[in-house]
Amino acid sequence: MYSLRRFTVVALSCVVLVPLAVALEKQPAGDYHARRSALGARLDGGVAVLFAAPEPLLDFMPYRQDSNFYYLTGWNEPGAALMVVGAKGPEQRYREILFLPTRNLRMELYTGVKMDAQTPGVVQATGVDAVEAMTELPAELNRAVAANRSLAYRIWIQPDSEPAKSLVTFNATTLGMDAAPAPHDVSELLTPLREVKDAGEIELMKKASAASIAAQWVMMRDVKPGVTERAIAGKMTAVWMEKGCERPSYAPIVGSGINSTTLHYAENSRMIEDGDIVVVDAACEYSMYAADITRTVPANGHFTPRQREIYDIVLGAQQAAIKAFVAGKSTINDRDRKDPNSLDTAAYNYINTHGKDLHGQPLGKYWLHGLGHMLGIDVHDPANYPAVLKPGMVFTIEPGVYIPEEKLGVRIECDFLVGADGKLIDLDAELPHTADEVEAAMKKQ
Repeated sequence: MYSLRRFTVVALSCVVLVPLAVALEKQPAGDYHARRSALGARLDGGVAVLFAAPEPLLDFMPYRQDSNFYYLTGWNEPGAALMVVGAKGPEQRYREILFLPTRNLRMELYTGVKMDAQTPGVVQATGVDAVEAMTELPAELNRAVAANRSLAYRIWIQPDSEPAKSLVTFNATTLGMDAAPAPHDVSELLTPLREVKDAGEIELMKKASAASIAAQWVMMRDVKPGVTERAIAGKMTAVWMEKGCERPSYAPIVGSGINSTTLHYAENSRMIEDGDIVVVDAACEYSMYAADITRTVPANGHFTPRQREIYDIVLGAQQAAIKAFVAGKSTINDRDRKDPNSLDTAAYNYINTHGKDLHGQPLGKYWLHGLGHMLGIDVHDPANYPAVLKPGMVFTIEPGVYIPEEKLGVRIECDFLVGADGKLIDLDAELPHTADEVEAAMKKQ
C-alpha cells in the first residue's frame, strides 16, 4: 500500500497540466461586454454583484455555471464573481470587474490549470475590463459605496446566493450602518435582456437543435417492442455526446404505454410493448444553450385508429397556435386560456372542440400544462409570463393530451424562433410532424 501511494504521488508530479474539459464554444468577447453594458444601463447608477455557481458537492459531478453569470461573462469556472457599477452623471462612471479566486496548485493536478488575477493576458482571455483577486471584492464594493452612500440601497444580487447576502451585510458593517439595506434581485434586470437572443445565441441554439434532431431520428429507428425505455434514452444521449454537446437539457423522458400520460416521467424503466404509444421528450445543451423537443411514436411503427385520432388533434392544436401567431401581439404561457391574443387559447380551443374521451366529454381537461415557454441558456429560460412574443425570442409550442384510462398520451413539441421579419421559424422542421410522416420515418429507418 505504501509503495502504491508513493508511485501515485510521483506520477501526479509528472502530469502535464492541461485543461481536462472540452471547452465550450463561446461567443466573441464583445457580445458579453454588450450584455454587461446593457445591465449597467438598467442599474441606473446602482451596482450589481453576481457570484459563479459553486463547485458540485461531489467532484465527479459535471460543473454547470450559474445561468445569469454565464450570460454576462461566458466564464465557466467556479469561485469567481462579477461586479458591475452603472454610470450616473459625471460623478460615477461605468465599471466592470471580474474577480478570480486564488489558484490551488495541488487541485490543479486534478482539474487542470486555472487562471487567476496574476495570470499574464487574463484581461484579454476573460474579455472583462478589469480582473482582480477575489480578496479585493469586499474592498471594491466598500470603496464604491463609500464614495456614494446611496449605492447601499441600490445593490443587485442573486437572492439565493449566500456569499452575496453575506457580502452585503459585511459591507454595511464596514460602513458603520446599523443594518444592511435589503438588496434587489438582479434577475429582474436580466430577464428582459435574456428574453431576446442575439445572433450568436441563436447559432448556438441551432446547434443544440441539430444534435437533438439527430438523436430523435435515432429514437425513431430504435423504438420497438422488447426495447427498454432506458435503452432509447441511452442511445439518444450517445448521439448528443458525439455531436459535442455537454449534457441533456433535462432528464430524458421516454414514456411508453401508461407512462406516456405522466408529464415528467423520467424513470425510463419499462419494457416497450407492442401496441404502446411512446412519448419521447429529450434534447440536449450545446455550449450551455438548450433545445427542447418531443415526438410521439407508435412502438410497432403503426398508430392505432384511436392513437392517430388523438395525435392528429394534438398536431392540429399546435398548428392552430402557429396560425394564430402575430409578432409583438401574441403571448405564450397564459394559463387562464382566455386572452384572445394568447397562443394557449388558440391551442386549447382546438383541443376542446375536437374529439371526445370514452365518456363523450371534451378533451380539454386532458391537457394539463401550458402551451410553451422561453428557451435559451436554461431549458425554461426566464420571462415575464404571459410573455409577448417578439423578434429574437425562442420558445416552444408543445400541446398535449394525456388520457390515463386509455394509457394514451401524446405531446408534440417544437422550438420556434421569431425571425427579424416577425415570422416563425421552426427549428425542428427536419423532423416528422404528421402521423404519416412519423410512420414513414420509422419504416424507412
